[in-house]
Amino acid sequence: MLQLAGQELTLRRVGRFSQGLLVFVWAANALHLSWSLPKIALLLATLLSGACLFYGLLVLQATMAFWTTETLEIMNTVTYGGVETAQYPLVIYREWFRRFFTFVVPLACVSYYPALALLDRADPLGSPAALHWLAPLVGVLFLVLCLQLWDWGVRHYRSTGS
Repeated sequence: MLQLAGQELTLRRVGRFSQGLLVFVWAANALHLSWSLPKIALLLATLLSGACLFYGLLVLQATMAFWTTETLEIMNTVTYGGVETAQYPLVIYREWFRRFFTFVVPLACVSYYPALALLDRADPLGSPAALHWLAPLVGVLFLVLCLQLWDWGVRHYRSTGS
């Protein structure tokens, strides 16, 4: 029974990835995107950066479990809410919300800014084009910071004794 559930989960993941890849290929073709080696590198860096961001969030959730009891609900608002947030351009959100998803949970750095570079679009908010190309590095930095916070949490954890 457990093996069947694992296979179903794997099929679901493959299906989601395939669907996303199919939509991406269709959209890139429909938009007549011009691909170059730097853009392909940016795309790959963005995918890696997004994975780093979400792994960082998982590490952060585990770290918060040292001191809280409801970390899952707290992190769900960021992870699932972040996925919903990333479906729309950053410009539609209020300033405080944009800042939160750029500087606290840097979702904009692994979605919005690289997308601007891939689409050859200027940011309506006025960010420099260099930021669009360098933004994926923030996802990796976020993971590094979350791992350091985890280490700090492990060093400072005090058991309840139970």
